Amino acid sequence: MPEHVLITGGAGFIGTRLARRFVDAGHTVTVLDSLIPQVHGDDPQTTSPLLRSLDGIATVIEGTVTSVDDLRRALQGAQIVVHLAAETGTGQSMYEIDRYVEANVGGTAKLLDLLANESHTVGRLVIASSRSIYGEGAYRTDDGRLVYPSHRADADMAAGDFDVHAPGEGELTLVPTDESAKLHPSSVYGITKQMQESLIMTVAPTIGIEPVSLRYQNVYGPGQSLKNPYTGILSIFSTLIRQGKPINIFEDGLESRDFVYIDDVVESTFLASTLPAAAGRTINVGSGVATTVNEVVDALFTAFGTEVPTTVTGNYRLGDIRHNVADTTVLADALGYSPRTDFRTGVTRFVEWVLEEPVEESGYERSLKEMAERSLLK
Repeated sequence: MPEHVLITGGAGFIGTRLARRFVDAGHTVTVLDSLIPQVHGDDPQTTSPLLRSLDGIATVIEGTVTSVDDLRRALQGAQIVVHLAAETGTGQSMYEIDRYVEANVGGTAKLLDLLANESHTVGRLVIASSRSIYGEGAYRTDDGRLVYPSHRADADMAAGDFDVHAPGEGELTLVPTDESAKLHPSSVYGITKQMQESLIMTVAPTIGIEPVSLRYQNVYGPGQSLKNPYTGILSIFSTLIRQGKPINIFEDGLESRDFVYIDDVVESTFLASTLPAAAGRTINVGSGVATTVNEVVDALFTAFGTEVPTTVTGNYRLGDIRHNVADTTVLADALGYSPRTDFRTGVTRFVEWVLEEPVEESGYERSLKEMAERSLLK
Protein backbone atom coordinates (compact mmCIF):
# COMPACT_ATOMS: atom_id res chain seq x y z
CA MET A 1 0.00 0.00 0.00
CA PRO A 2 1.20 3.55 -0.72
CA GLU A 3 2.64 5.22 2.35
CA HIS A 4 3.90 8.66 3.29
CA VAL A 5 7.67 8.67 3.83
CA LEU A 6 9.74 11.30 5.62
CA ILE A 7 13.44 11.35 4.75
CA THR A 8 15.50 13.55 7.06
CA GLY A 9 18.61 14.80 5.31
CA GLY A 10 16.77 13.79 2.17
CA ALA A 11 18.29 16.40 -0.14
CA GLY A 12 21.68 14.72 0.06
CA PHE A 13 23.47 12.13 -2.03
CA ILE A 14 21.58 9.11 -0.72
CA GLY A 15 18.31 10.82 0.15
CA THR A 16 17.53 12.24 -3.29
CA ARG A 17 17.90 8.87 -4.97
CA LEU A 18 15.98 7.16 -2.20
CA ALA A 19 13.14 9.67 -2.59
CA ARG A 20 12.83 8.80 -6.27
CA ARG A 21 12.85 5.06 -5.44
CA PHE A 22 9.94 5.51 -3.05
CA VAL A 23 7.98 7.63 -5.51
CA ASP A 24 8.58 5.13 -8.31
CA ALA A 25 7.06 2.49 -6.01
CA GLY A 26 3.94 4.63 -5.49
CA HIS A 27 4.73 6.28 -2.17
CA THR A 28 4.71 10.01 -1.36
CA VAL A 29 7.80 11.65 0.12
CA THR A 30 8.56 14.61 2.32
CA VAL A 31 12.18 15.72 2.72
CA LEU A 32 13.54 17.67 5.68
CA ASP A 33 16.98 19.11 5.00
CA SER A 34 19.01 22.05 6.29
CA LEU A 35 20.67 22.53 2.86
CA ILE A 36 24.08 23.33 4.35
CA PRO A 37 26.53 25.22 2.08
CA GLN A 38 29.19 22.51 2.53
CA VAL A 39 26.96 20.21 0.47
CA HIS A 40 24.57 22.46 -1.47
CA GLY A 41 26.48 25.71 -2.02
CA ASP A 42 25.55 29.20 -0.91
CA ASP A 43 22.34 29.41 -2.97
CA PRO A 44 20.91 25.87 -3.03
CA GLN A 45 18.09 26.70 -5.42
CA THR A 46 20.67 27.45 -8.12
CA THR A 47 23.86 25.74 -6.90
CA SER A 48 22.52 22.32 -5.81
CA PRO A 49 21.71 19.75 -8.51
CA LEU A 50 20.70 17.41 -5.70
CA LEU A 51 18.01 19.79 -4.51
CA ARG A 52 16.78 20.42 -8.05
CA SER A 53 16.49 16.67 -8.62
CA LEU A 54 13.67 16.61 -6.06
CA ASP A 55 11.48 18.92 -8.15
CA GLY A 56 8.22 17.10 -8.77
CA ILE A 57 9.39 14.19 -6.61
CA ALA A 58 9.11 15.29 -2.99
CA THR A 59 7.83 18.06 -0.77
CA VAL A 60 10.98 19.76 0.55
CA ILE A 61 11.02 21.46 3.93
CA GLU A 62 14.12 23.52 4.61
CA GLY A 63 14.80 22.97 8.26
CA THR A 64 16.89 21.07 10.76
CA VAL A 65 16.43 18.04 12.99
CA THR A 66 17.70 20.17 15.87
CA SER A 67 14.48 22.21 15.67
CA VAL A 68 11.40 20.67 17.29
CA ASP A 69 9.14 22.89 15.20
CA ASP A 70 10.77 21.77 11.95
CA LEU A 71 10.52 18.12 12.96
CA ARG A 72 6.89 18.46 14.00
CA ARG A 73 5.98 19.99 10.65
CA ALA A 74 7.89 17.35 8.67
CA LEU A 75 6.38 14.43 10.60
CA GLN A 76 2.79 15.31 9.70
CA GLY A 77 1.24 12.26 8.08
CA ALA A 78 4.50 10.30 7.92
CA GLN A 79 4.21 6.52 8.26
CA ILE A 80 7.83 5.67 7.50
CA VAL A 81 10.80 7.77 8.64
CA VAL A 82 14.25 7.27 7.16
CA HIS A 83 16.64 9.23 9.37
CA LEU A 84 19.62 10.16 7.19
CA ALA A 85 20.25 13.64 8.64
CA ALA A 86 23.73 13.82 10.19
CA GLU A 87 26.96 15.71 10.09
CA THR A 88 29.50 13.48 8.34
CA GLY A 89 33.28 13.40 8.30
CA THR A 90 35.50 11.39 10.60
CA GLY A 91 38.32 13.92 10.64
CA GLN A 92 36.20 17.04 11.03
CA SER A 93 34.28 15.46 13.88
CA MET A 94 37.42 15.39 16.00
CA TYR A 95 37.52 19.19 16.27
CA GLU A 96 33.91 20.25 15.61
CA ILE A 97 32.68 18.06 18.44
CA ASP A 98 29.75 20.12 19.67
CA ARG A 99 28.30 20.53 16.16
CA TYR A 100 28.48 16.80 15.46
CA VAL A 101 26.97 15.79 18.78
CA GLU A 102 24.22 18.40 18.58
CA ALA A 103 23.17 17.46 15.05
CA ASN A 104 23.58 13.69 15.23
CA VAL A 105 22.70 12.85 18.82
CA GLY A 106 20.64 15.92 19.72
CA GLY A 107 18.61 15.75 16.51
CA THR A 108 17.86 12.06 17.03
CA ALA A 109 16.85 12.68 20.63
CA LYS A 110 14.45 15.45 19.58
CA LEU A 111 12.92 13.20 16.92
CA LEU A 112 12.32 10.41 19.43
CA ASP A 113 11.05 12.82 22.07
CA LEU A 114 8.39 14.09 19.69
CA LEU A 115 7.37 10.57 18.71
CA ALA A 116 7.20 9.50 22.35
CA ASN A 117 5.14 12.46 23.56
CA GLU A 118 2.91 13.57 20.68
CA SER A 119 0.43 11.81 18.42
CA HIS A 120 1.86 10.55 15.14
CA THR A 121 1.33 8.00 12.38
CA VAL A 122 4.88 6.57 12.20
CA GLY A 123 5.11 2.79 12.13
CA ARG A 124 8.74 2.28 11.07
CA LEU A 125 11.90 4.25 11.75
CA VAL A 126 15.07 3.46 9.80
CA ILE A 127 18.38 4.89 11.02
CA ALA A 128 21.39 5.33 8.77
CA SER A 129 24.10 4.04 11.07
CA SER A 130 27.73 3.54 10.02
CA ARG A 131 30.57 1.06 9.81
CA SER A 132 32.51 3.60 11.91
CA ILE A 133 30.88 2.25 15.08
CA TYR A 134 32.97 -0.93 14.76
CA GLY A 135 36.30 0.85 15.12
CA GLU A 136 38.89 -1.54 13.73
CA GLY A 137 36.40 -4.37 13.29
CA ALA A 138 37.07 -8.11 13.36
CA TYR A 139 40.36 -9.98 13.03
CA ARG A 140 41.32 -13.61 13.44
CA THR A 141 44.32 -14.78 15.44
CA ASP A 142 46.78 -17.49 14.40
CA ASP A 143 44.85 -20.05 16.45
CA GLY A 144 41.49 -19.11 14.96
CA ARG A 145 39.98 -16.84 17.61
CA LEU A 146 38.09 -13.65 16.75
CA VAL A 147 39.44 -10.48 18.34
CA TYR A 148 38.46 -6.82 18.11
CA PRO A 149 41.67 -4.79 18.44
CA SER A 150 41.79 -1.36 20.02
CA HIS A 151 42.63 1.76 18.07
CA ARG A 152 46.11 2.01 16.59
CA ALA A 153 48.72 3.82 18.66
CA ASP A 154 50.09 7.16 17.51
CA ALA A 155 53.61 6.00 18.38
CA ASP A 156 53.34 2.90 16.17
CA MET A 157 52.05 4.86 13.17
CA ALA A 158 54.72 7.54 13.65
CA ALA A 159 57.27 4.73 13.31
CA GLY A 160 55.67 3.57 10.05
CA ASP A 161 53.83 0.60 11.55
CA PHE A 162 50.26 0.98 10.33
CA ASP A 163 49.07 -2.56 10.98
CA VAL A 164 46.56 -3.48 13.64
CA HIS A 165 47.88 -5.20 16.77
CA ALA A 166 46.37 -6.81 19.84
CA PRO A 167 48.40 -7.27 23.06
CA GLY A 168 49.71 -10.79 23.43
CA GLU A 169 48.69 -11.83 19.92
CA GLY A 170 50.79 -12.54 16.86
CA GLU A 171 49.87 -11.60 13.32
CA LEU A 172 46.19 -10.82 12.82
CA THR A 173 44.14 -11.56 9.71
CA LEU A 174 41.30 -9.25 8.66
CA VAL A 175 37.89 -10.93 8.43
CA PRO A 176 34.46 -9.50 7.53
CA THR A 177 32.82 -7.80 10.49
CA ASP A 178 29.29 -8.95 11.31
CA GLU A 179 26.58 -7.20 13.27
CA SER A 180 27.44 -8.98 16.54
CA ALA A 181 30.94 -7.44 16.61
CA LYS A 182 32.22 -5.30 19.44
CA LEU A 183 31.31 -1.64 19.05
CA HIS A 184 34.23 0.68 19.86
CA PRO A 185 34.33 3.68 17.53
CA SER A 186 37.59 5.58 17.15
CA SER A 187 36.17 9.01 16.24
CA VAL A 188 33.58 11.46 17.50
CA TYR A 189 31.59 10.81 14.33
CA GLY A 190 31.58 7.08 15.08
CA ILE A 191 30.49 7.71 18.67
CA THR A 192 27.57 9.85 17.51
CA LYS A 193 26.44 7.20 15.02
CA GLN A 194 26.55 4.55 17.73
CA MET A 195 24.46 6.78 19.99
CA GLN A 196 21.94 7.49 17.19
CA GLU A 197 21.54 3.78 16.59
CA SER A 198 21.29 2.92 20.29
CA LEU A 199 18.67 5.58 20.93
CA ILE A 200 16.43 4.47 18.09
CA MET A 201 16.78 0.72 18.62
CA THR A 202 16.05 1.17 22.33
CA VAL A 203 13.26 3.75 22.32
CA ALA A 204 11.28 2.94 19.16
CA PRO A 205 9.92 -0.47 20.29
CA THR A 206 8.66 1.04 23.53
CA ILE A 207 6.43 3.46 21.63
CA GLY A 208 5.10 1.02 19.05
CA ILE A 209 7.50 1.84 16.21
CA GLU A 210 9.49 -0.79 14.31
CA PRO A 211 13.17 0.22 14.24
CA VAL A 212 15.72 -0.81 11.63
CA SER A 213 19.42 0.08 11.78
CA LEU A 214 21.48 0.10 8.59
CA ARG A 215 25.22 0.19 9.09
CA TYR A 216 26.36 1.78 5.85
CA GLN A 217 29.89 1.12 4.66
CA ASN A 218 31.66 3.61 2.32
CA VAL A 219 28.94 4.77 -0.06
CA TYR A 220 29.99 6.15 -3.45
CA GLY A 221 28.65 6.85 -6.91
CA PRO A 222 27.23 9.52 -9.22
CA GLY A 223 25.76 12.44 -7.33
CA GLN A 224 28.09 12.49 -4.34
CA SER A 225 29.51 15.87 -3.49
CA LEU A 226 32.67 16.88 -5.31
CA LYS A 227 32.99 20.03 -3.19
CA ASN A 228 32.71 18.59 0.30
CA PRO A 229 36.20 17.48 1.42
CA TYR A 230 34.70 15.10 3.98
CA THR A 231 32.82 12.88 1.53
CA GLY A 232 35.61 10.40 0.82
CA ILE A 233 38.64 9.71 -1.30
CA LEU A 234 36.86 8.95 -4.57
CA SER A 235 35.60 12.51 -4.83
CA ILE A 236 38.82 14.01 -3.52
CA PHE A 237 41.08 12.02 -5.83
CA SER A 238 38.81 12.62 -8.84
CA THR A 239 39.03 16.37 -8.39
CA LEU A 240 42.82 16.22 -8.08
CA ILE A 241 43.07 14.10 -11.24
CA ARG A 242 40.93 16.54 -13.22
CA GLN A 243 43.05 19.45 -11.96
CA GLY A 244 46.26 17.61 -12.87
CA LYS A 245 47.42 17.82 -9.27
CA PRO A 246 49.45 15.08 -7.53
CA ILE A 247 47.81 12.61 -5.17
CA ASN A 248 49.32 12.04 -1.74
CA ILE A 249 48.40 8.63 -0.39
CA PHE A 250 48.30 8.35 3.40
CA GLU A 251 49.93 5.55 5.37
CA ASP A 252 51.28 2.93 2.96
CA GLY A 253 48.33 2.79 0.59
CA LEU A 254 47.33 -0.65 1.83
CA GLU A 255 44.58 0.58 4.14
CA SER A 256 41.23 -0.64 2.84
CA ARG A 257 37.53 0.13 2.89
CA ASP A 258 34.31 -1.58 1.84
CA PHE A 259 33.00 0.59 -1.01
CA VAL A 260 29.31 0.08 -1.74
CA TYR A 261 27.64 1.61 -4.79
CA ILE A 262 24.82 4.10 -4.34
CA ASP A 263 22.20 2.01 -6.19
CA ASP A 264 22.84 -0.91 -3.83
CA VAL A 265 22.50 1.37 -0.81
CA VAL A 266 19.25 2.86 -2.07
CA GLU A 267 17.69 -0.52 -2.79
CA SER A 268 18.80 -1.91 0.58
CA THR A 269 17.32 1.10 2.35
CA PHE A 270 14.05 0.88 0.43
CA LEU A 271 13.68 -2.80 1.31
CA ALA A 272 14.58 -2.15 4.95
CA SER A 273 11.86 0.50 5.07
CA THR A 274 9.11 -1.63 3.56
CA LEU A 275 9.69 -5.35 4.18
CA PRO A 276 8.07 -6.87 7.32
CA ALA A 277 11.12 -9.13 7.79
CA ALA A 278 13.39 -6.11 8.39
CA ALA A 279 11.60 -4.96 11.54
CA GLY A 280 13.92 -4.78 14.53
CA ARG A 281 16.98 -5.82 12.55
CA THR A 282 20.48 -4.37 12.47
CA ILE A 283 21.99 -4.81 9.02
CA ASN A 284 25.37 -4.14 7.43
CA VAL A 285 24.98 -2.48 4.02
CA GLY A 286 28.20 -3.06 2.11
CA SER A 287 29.76 -4.92 -0.76
CA GLY A 288 31.56 -7.47 1.38
CA VAL A 289 34.82 -6.67 -0.44
CA ALA A 290 37.84 -4.80 0.96
CA THR A 291 39.49 -2.42 -1.53
CA THR A 292 42.82 -0.73 -0.75
CA VAL A 293 43.57 2.94 -1.40
CA ASN A 294 46.20 1.89 -3.95
CA GLU A 295 43.50 -0.08 -5.78
CA VAL A 296 41.20 2.95 -5.67
CA VAL A 297 43.85 5.11 -7.34
CA ASP A 298 44.50 2.47 -10.01
CA ALA A 299 40.77 2.13 -10.76
CA LEU A 300 40.39 5.90 -11.07
CA PHE A 301 43.39 6.21 -13.38
CA THR A 302 41.91 3.47 -15.59
CA ALA A 303 38.46 5.05 -15.67
CA PHE A 304 39.79 8.56 -16.39
CA GLY A 305 42.28 7.27 -18.93
CA THR A 306 44.99 9.43 -17.42
CA GLU A 307 47.31 9.54 -14.44
CA VAL A 308 48.84 12.12 -12.12
CA PRO A 309 51.92 11.75 -9.92
CA THR A 310 51.28 9.84 -6.72
CA THR A 311 53.30 9.75 -3.52
CA VAL A 312 52.85 7.34 -0.65
CA THR A 313 53.55 9.80 2.15
CA GLY A 314 53.32 7.82 5.38
CA ASN A 315 51.11 10.58 6.77
CA TYR A 316 48.17 9.45 8.88
CA ARG A 317 45.10 10.84 10.61
CA LEU A 318 44.28 10.10 14.21
CA GLY A 319 40.85 8.49 14.39
CA ASP A 320 41.20 6.66 11.08
CA ILE A 321 40.88 2.89 11.03
CA ARG A 322 43.16 0.58 9.07
CA HIS A 323 40.63 -1.67 7.37
CA ASN A 324 36.98 -2.46 7.20
CA VAL A 325 34.92 -4.98 5.30
CA ALA A 326 31.34 -5.96 6.08
CA ASP A 327 29.85 -9.38 6.54
CA THR A 328 26.70 -9.09 4.39
CA THR A 329 25.00 -12.34 5.43
CA VAL A 330 22.20 -10.57 7.30
CA LEU A 331 21.61 -8.25 4.34
CA ALA A 332 20.95 -11.29 2.17
CA ASP A 333 18.91 -13.15 4.81
CA ALA A 334 16.74 -10.27 6.08
CA LEU A 335 16.25 -8.33 2.86
CA GLY A 336 16.87 -11.00 0.24
CA TYR A 337 19.34 -8.62 -1.37
CA SER A 338 22.98 -8.80 -2.40
CA PRO A 339 24.95 -5.87 -3.87
CA ARG A 340 24.98 -5.97 -7.66
CA THR A 341 27.66 -3.46 -8.63
CA ASP A 342 31.32 -4.42 -8.35
CA PHE A 343 33.88 -1.73 -7.58
CA ARG A 344 35.43 -1.38 -11.03
CA THR A 345 32.01 -1.07 -12.68
CA GLY A 346 30.89 1.43 -10.06
CA VAL A 347 34.00 3.55 -10.47
CA THR A 348 33.54 3.63 -14.23
CA ARG A 349 29.96 4.92 -13.81
CA PHE A 350 31.12 7.40 -11.19
CA VAL A 351 33.87 8.82 -13.43
CA GLU A 352 31.51 9.08 -16.41
CA TRP A 353 29.31 11.28 -14.24
CA VAL A 354 32.26 13.27 -12.83
CA LEU A 355 33.43 14.17 -16.33
CA GLU A 356 30.09 15.88 -16.97
CA GLU A 357 30.41 18.03 -13.84
CA PRO A 358 32.31 21.33 -13.54
CA VAL A 359 35.77 21.19 -11.96
CA GLU A 360 35.50 22.82 -8.56
CA GLU A 361 37.80 23.37 -5.63
CA SER A 362 37.01 20.72 -3.04
CA GLY A 363 38.43 22.40 0.02
CA TYR A 364 40.59 19.33 0.54
CA GLU A 365 43.81 21.25 1.21
CA ARG A 366 41.96 23.44 3.70
CA SER A 367 40.63 20.41 5.54
CA LEU A 368 44.13 18.95 5.81
CA LYS A 369 45.45 22.25 7.14
CA GLU A 370 42.73 22.34 9.78
CA MET A 371 43.62 18.84 10.94
CA ALA A 372 47.36 19.50 10.94
CA GLU A 373 46.88 22.63 13.05
CA ARG A 374 45.15 20.47 15.65
CA SER A 375 47.80 17.72 15.53
CA LEU A 376 45.27 15.25 14.13
CA LEU A 377 47.16 14.86 10.86
CA LYS A 378 50.69 13.57 11.31
